Amino acid sequence: MSQLPSPIAVLGSGTMGPGIAATLVRAGATVRLYDISQEIIDRAAGSYKFASGVLDQLDLPVVDGGEVVFTTDFAEALADVKFVIEAVPENLDLKKKVIADMEAIIGDEVIISTNTSGIPISAMSADMQHPGRLVGMHWSNPPHLIPMIEVIPGEKTDDSAVQETIAIVKAIGYHAVQEKEIAGFVENRVLYAILRECVAMLNEGIVSPEGLDTCVKWGIGYKLSVIGPTRLLDMAGMDIYAAVSSYLNAQLDNSAETPAVITDLIAQGRLGFKSGAGMYDYGPGDVDAKRRDIVAGLVAARKTLSAITPV
Repeated sequence: MSQLPSPIAVLGSGTMGPGIAATLVRAGATVRLYDISQEIIDRAAGSYKFASGVLDQLDLPVVDGGEVVFTTDFAEALADVKFVIEAVPENLDLKKKVIADMEAIIGDEVIISTNTSGIPISAMSADMQHPGRLVGMHWSNPPHLIPMIEVIPGEKTDDSAVQETIAIVKAIGYHAVQEKEIAGFVENRVLYAILRECVAMLNEGIVSPEGLDTCVKWGIGYKLSVIGPTRLLDMAGMDIYAAVSSYLNAQLDNSAETPAVITDLIAQGRLGFKSGAGMYDYGPGDVDAKRRDIVAGLVAARKTLSAITPV
């Protein structure tokens, strides 16, 4: 690993912030993790400890010198920082306000990256004093386990900001994917295309949730974890893809609305893990047990995939 800029400020300690901080600290950076209240920061400290423990399970090298500082002081979080990762909730107005507030504190040369899942970078930078320094840096959840980060420039982003962000991604041992700006970015567009077809088939009663999960996990999921989609096209042959897509594409779901199978569950208060029921029912302790199973599976999968040549 090459040396990271330090200190790095991570603004927002909700779903992503603690895992991002743990990953950076392990790679040798001093990280200041900021949020608006002590209660939130106290919860973040627990999440950070958990993420650090997960990283220990991966047997990754530890670079000396890394540390984390938890703070509710915005100015303290940004003092003399060399790089900023904004990870506040997905609200354009909120993100623009946080960016404006930090521009009043940090040096003109400091790059601001935003961990948005799909808000246009150009929209966020519209009112900035220095829009060239804003770049998308989309970590996939959980950020301490998914070793891929999308790097997305806006219309006014300087190439130097893009290249420095890519260098940071590589310095923590992750894969950087540079993309053009598009709604949802690449990962979520592919994910939601898959989910749309999955939910459509559930809505039509073609398959059960259990059957669908098994089919995707041990079919395309297992396959695509080793073979990327464009490599898969090479394996199958363009002629085979053209033959199948010529009749199948017209049958695939292309609806713009959320299907009833989802809206009905929402109306029933079945939101998933957060409510104790969704597609599946969860008894006492089941959600925590399932989360542990998922983390263990991701750790094992990452170890295995890291040992083979990616395609």
